[in-house]
Amino acid sequence: MAEATADKRQLVIVTGLSGAGKSSALHSFEDIGYQAIDNLPLTMLGRLVDEARSAGDMTPLAVGIDSRTLHFSPEQFAQTITDLRDIADVSLHVLFMDASDDELMKRFSETRRLHPLGKGLVLREAILREREMMAHIRPHVDGLIDTTGRTGAETRRTVLSRFAAEALPKLIVTFMSFGFAHGVPRDADMVLDVRFLRNPHYVPELKPRTGREEDVANFVKADEGFEPFVEKVEDLLEFLLPRYAQEGKSYLTLAFGCTGGKHRSVAVAETIAARVKLDGMAVNLCHREIAGEEV
Repeated sequence: MAEATADKRQLVIVTGLSGAGKSSALHSFEDIGYQAIDNLPLTMLGRLVDEARSAGDMTPLAVGIDSRTLHFSPEQFAQTITDLRDIADVSLHVLFMDASDDELMKRFSETRRLHPLGKGLVLREAILREREMMAHIRPHVDGLIDTTGRTGAETRRTVLSRFAAEALPKLIVTFMSFGFAHGVPRDADMVLDVRFLRNPHYVPELKPRTGREEDVANFVKADEGFEPFVEKVEDLLEFLLPRYAQEGKSYLTLAFGCTGGKHRSVAVAETIAARVKLDGMAVNLCHREIAGEEV
């Protein structure tokens, strides 16, 4: 990989064979802070870099360019790469995604997608023709990822292990409170029901307030089941979170639900978010039923 420095703009060109995982690679770059652009016409690549340089934007770029790209030719690709390498403030890496012919045959057959070069050709012939075309750019490649036998998650882990910046979080964990009366959040990965806890709704002075306020939270915490529940959730997260991060998961939403979503679930989410160990991870708090309460 080209040397990365703070004063150089990072540019990764993702290329290779159709069906070899270029889209998965680009999604992975997007997850680690790159501006990802797929199927950019080759003639526009130099202009894109020039505009980013003129604007002083140091956001790293990941651009997908391959045989389906408008005006693509191996010769023009090679010349464009040569020109980009001559730019002093650009750190360029050309990443080639590859897979065996049999693997590509299997993927296209399973998805029933038409190969970009498949017009008038049987699938294997289209794959072989593209492989022959892309062989001409291999001398300009900095790195290769062979996805044969790999799942999308495994490809993603490979990309992240090579390119992820250490400062970026391994996993973004969102602790959400909600009310079952308003429906279970569709974007929750895990849902835990805390309606077994004592309910401030039935205490007149606490009813209009929320679980973010100390008196309400203390009322909920006084339930004898509160602390054992929190400790068990902490133990569960201590076990799960490093494994989710290792698997390459970017986001995890853990939703706590009570009846209305303003008291018990809020107090639990606040408590666990403050206590759980998030080594190298980021935490968000979202209280769905409290207007404007996302911190």
